[in-house]
Amino acid sequence: MVKRVAVIGAGTSGLAAIKACLDEGLEPVCLERTDDIGGLWRYREKVDDAEGCVMKNTCSNTSKEMSAYSDFPPAKEQPNFIPHARFLRYMRDYADHFRLTERIRYNTEVKKVTRADDFADTGRWRVQSFDHKNGTARDEVFDAVMVCSGHHAQKIVPPFPGLQDFQGQVIHTHEFRPSEDLEGKRILVVGLGNSGGDAAVELSRYNQVYLSTRRGTWVVPAIGEKGIPWDLAFNTRYELLLSKLLPATWTLATWTAYLNEHLDHDMMPGFVNDELAFRIASGTVKISDDVKRFTSNGVEFKDGTKENIDAIIMATGYSLQFPFIENEPCIEDGHLRLYKNMFLPDLEHQTIAFISMIHGKGSFVPVAELQSRVATSVFKGNTKLPSHQQMRQEIKAAEEMRAQLYPDSPRHDYEIEYMPYLEDLADMIGCKPNVGRLMLTDPVLGLRVFFGPLLPYQYRLQGPGKWAGARQAILTAMDRVRFPLQTRPLPKTTWTPAGRVMRWFVYPPGTWVVFLHLMLVAMVIYTLIR
Repeated sequence: MVKRVAVIGAGTSGLAAIKACLDEGLEPVCLERTDDIGGLWRYREKVDDAEGCVMKNTCSNTSKEMSAYSDFPPAKEQPNFIPHARFLRYMRDYADHFRLTERIRYNTEVKKVTRADDFADTGRWRVQSFDHKNGTARDEVFDAVMVCSGHHAQKIVPPFPGLQDFQGQVIHTHEFRPSEDLEGKRILVVGLGNSGGDAAVELSRYNQVYLSTRRGTWVVPAIGEKGIPWDLAFNTRYELLLSKLLPATWTLATWTAYLNEHLDHDMMPGFVNDELAFRIASGTVKISDDVKRFTSNGVEFKDGTKENIDAIIMATGYSLQFPFIENEPCIEDGHLRLYKNMFLPDLEHQTIAFISMIHGKGSFVPVAELQSRVATSVFKGNTKLPSHQQMRQEIKAAEEMRAQLYPDSPRHDYEIEYMPYLEDLADMIGCKPNVGRLMLTDPVLGLRVFFGPLLPYQYRLQGPGKWAGARQAILTAMDRVRFPLQTRPLPKTTWTPAGRVMRWFVYPPGTWVVFLHLMLVAMVIYTLIR
């Protein structure tokens, strides 16, 4: 019987794992290699290669309500997109409120995780660690293990031709910190993901920046209509239903119209950044082709253009590695192969789970929390996983789907379809809200759950881990969103009914939205008539 659980890491995922263990009556022991909680969100001027860290000016690119722990809503005073220092404060408040820090051993590095001698009978794991503060080693046995060490530590620097000959600075975003050494220089940023976009924007305040991209990307504005964060508008069950019922080409056309209002694009994977469009328009950031080769003082791109540059920022991502786990096929042929991105499919005892080994169009926090709840439910035997063969088949199907949708890169190796993935996890443990029943028993809440944003609190309405405050948290979420936007009283603008209709059709994407919504209503009516 599982009782004692090793949690590796005390970042956003580690805290969620500790809390899930406590909720299930388990005994978590969290092993954190640094001297504090926070993981990626704790900014440090210097970090070693095994630690992830945000940039100095990083803000969350998902809104506070969508990035919240499901039984700990953020304060209304919090901005909708939280700077890293304030997000760390939120994590500390969460840890203090639920007394999670009592379960953490700081300065403790996990050296090795292997099957215990009696694994075949018990499913237990041997965990060897080292306390850097006291200089002591431990060798312990745990009933289960939750790996919450993240995937932003092992940096990738591709072997570009000529890179070894370049005479200027070469810095990975992992250790990038704005400094006077870079001011006034011509800088190339290689890679256009979240880190690359943020680095380009930051550097372009006092430099000429070239931003190299192989395929391009969608630049998603963080703020939508009426100042509402993008993820509150688009991550809804209604939008999920639309995407299932309507042809993909229609959905794509709507997204294209919306995003091209902000900045003209071709279709590629997206990231959230409100400043990049202005930097491109002002000429301080120039989008460039993929790198062909480097010279001693410059770069040649694949389209034949050449530029002299003084420094290179590598925003080329991270490789997913678990150096402390021995003899377990977490990564096969360079690919992560886990059932639901969590479980090793061939284990006879499912007593190890990997948390937050995902990338999706939404916050990590709700995913980490639901994964932790699923893991502890599996550990206790309350949730049964499919057979080894079925898990292998699902892993292969997910891999084939990713190959069709995303480019072949390490980041997309663990890409998920965000909303369906959350719903799937919730369904596994019985906490997915029954929207139809809510519509009948609590129509106000039912409408919010279906048409409103997919808030984390919805997964506390029913089932294991039910929270009495979930309903109130859902109904007051938009009040907390509006509060930081209403810092002084203003006269309210009123629209006539005709004016409201005209706004939809004057604004081009609105026409598409109205059309698609009418089509959905027609399809529902047709289905009911049949």
